[in-house]
Amino acid sequence: MATALDLPCDGDGVCMVCKKKTPEIEAVTCRTCATPWHVPCLSNPPKTLASIAEWQCPDCLLSTDGAPASLPAVAVGVGGSSGSLIVSIRAIEADESLTEQEKARRRQELMSGGAGKEGKQGEDEKGVKRSGGDSDVLGLLDDKFNCSFCMQLPERPVTTPCGHNFCLKCFQRWLGQGRHTCVKCRAPIPQKMVSQPRINSALVVAIRMAKTVKPMPGNKTNVYHHVCNENRPEKAFTTERAKKAGKANACSGQIFVTVPPDHFGPILAENDPKRGKGVLVGESWEDRMECRQWGAHLPHVAGIAGQSGYGAQSVALSGGYEDDEDHGEWFLYTGSGGRDLSGNKRTSKDQSFDQKFDKLNEALRLSCKKGYPTRVVRSHKEKRSAYAPETGVRYDGIYRIEKCWRKVGIQGFKVCRYLFVRCDNEPAPWTSDENGDRPRPLPDIKELKQGTDITERKEVPAWDYDEKNGWGWTKSPPTSRKIMASGNIDEKNSGRKRRLKNTSVKDRLLKEFKCEICSKVMTFPLTTPCAHNFCKKCLLDAYDDQSFIRERTSGGRTLRAQKIVKKCPSCTVDISDYLQNPQVNRELMDLIDSLHQKIKEENAESGDDENNKKDNTDEDENAKQNTEITDEKIGGDDLIAKPETFTEEMKSIEKPTNKELQQLEKKRKQL
Repeated sequence: MATALDLPCDGDGVCMVCKKKTPEIEAVTCRTCATPWHVPCLSNPPKTLASIAEWQCPDCLLSTDGAPASLPAVAVGVGGSSGSLIVSIRAIEADESLTEQEKARRRQELMSGGAGKEGKQGEDEKGVKRSGGDSDVLGLLDDKFNCSFCMQLPERPVTTPCGHNFCLKCFQRWLGQGRHTCVKCRAPIPQKMVSQPRINSALVVAIRMAKTVKPMPGNKTNVYHHVCNENRPEKAFTTERAKKAGKANACSGQIFVTVPPDHFGPILAENDPKRGKGVLVGESWEDRMECRQWGAHLPHVAGIAGQSGYGAQSVALSGGYEDDEDHGEWFLYTGSGGRDLSGNKRTSKDQSFDQKFDKLNEALRLSCKKGYPTRVVRSHKEKRSAYAPETGVRYDGIYRIEKCWRKVGIQGFKVCRYLFVRCDNEPAPWTSDENGDRPRPLPDIKELKQGTDITERKEVPAWDYDEKNGWGWTKSPPTSRKIMASGNIDEKNSGRKRRLKNTSVKDRLLKEFKCEICSKVMTFPLTTPCAHNFCKKCLLDAYDDQSFIRERTSGGRTLRAQKIVKKCPSCTVDISDYLQNPQVNRELMDLIDSLHQKIKEENAESGDDENNKKDNTDEDENAKQNTEITDEKIGGDDLIAKPETFTEEMKSIEKPTNKELQQLEKKRKQL
């Protein structure tokens, strides 16, 4: 075993002996386990520069000799013993058929405990066998998009302008250390991305699709409601009355779903006569008015939809209160009220009195007591959250209120606080998980120690998890208090179900990598700091006629040049600095090329099979016809005369009569 003085450097590069940051010039790396060591603190440092390349740390040397080594517990557990681990690593290095990248990946799997999974090819993490095409696509993603920190597919992926992908938590941990350059290429990261990284939604969908999503069945309801939409336009604010009244008449648009206004829980396919697929998690709209038309959140201004004696159906996260905290799968929500909005103070954000558990706040507390499901939408106005969309409003699924209390807020007045925890059968828009949520332990809320009027649910929740069916109603949902409106529902559309084209996973995956300008599969893809993807030609052509600096003069004097703001085609973020030196997303381009190649190979194989089948079919058909002609006889004589006989008969007749001509014509047709 290594002596007490021989200790390596930790993950931050600090020597475990002298407790000092190890300079790069004084560090040496073991060629076997790739562990960094501080040369001055070694009892037996390498003597020459040539020996540094073949240097082995004391632990690896002792393991080779058969003595036990002080390797990490994870590593020892993988190989069964430290000696077998060293043997496995050397076997990987000696394999000449592997590239350097494959060797590094296998060493990483061996050290992290993933080597045992190599024998289960074609199976996912839960042991479920995948089809060949799906595992191929997932293998492509593993090769192209692994996070450089955790060596796994990115969880909540973030794409830097230089085209590299990382997990959101790994990326934030890297930035928290004061390092504002890419860990792979050392390219500088824009300050706006440092302060507010954005999740690449296209990559989220691609990873989830590659894992072959199988959504869990949801509960169905047979109650249909219908709102009369005969005199309403499909889009709000298109009637003259709506334009005159402004946003006060936002309800001028049609309601496309058949759920009542006080409907709890998700909006299913049977409540969507227009499209037949319901409101899906991750679906986004241009504004709150369009969100209202699909029933996800009905109020176009208020953040809470509910009634004090009935419960709350939905909430909107739009950055209205400073006390809100958003952590994705759970968040702390601040109730309404506490502001003086009389007179000309309608837009005041300053709190002037305490909030109370009444009206909409009481509706949220009632949903907490009963365990009712609450729909949650996030707005782009929530600038403090990494989970908010860049533009518009997005539906993020079902949450349940676990606790509520009151505490003194940032502005010095008491506010009502609610702990929301996600409990939906569909994955969140920012994750690449295959399935939805499972019950998770509640987070530790420190402010509860100073909270008052704490309310916790004591009865069985009305919306809970079942191992067989997932999340659903354990009790009968609240009966709607709205009267069913009369109206004609198109029976054909109301019974229509979502039909998916019989396309492969690779084809569907390619469609997700579309340029947001030309709507085609990207060529030379660019990923902007705001996490939008475009073709290089499309993005540069959009600003082809604009320069980066505007020269200004006044009265013959030259003024300071002014920077020209160039907004992203999909949002309002300024990308002028990025456009000066845009970097092609090489990882994404390689994936698209690989998908194209695999689809081409599959089509070629299927085309050969079809041609062979067609040739065989034609041969069988010809043989069948020949057999029918040969076997068919009339009165024992052949139906078809020989060509020689027919020619001799034609020559023997000098002036044929009409009857003879008819007989000859009959024989000619028989030929």
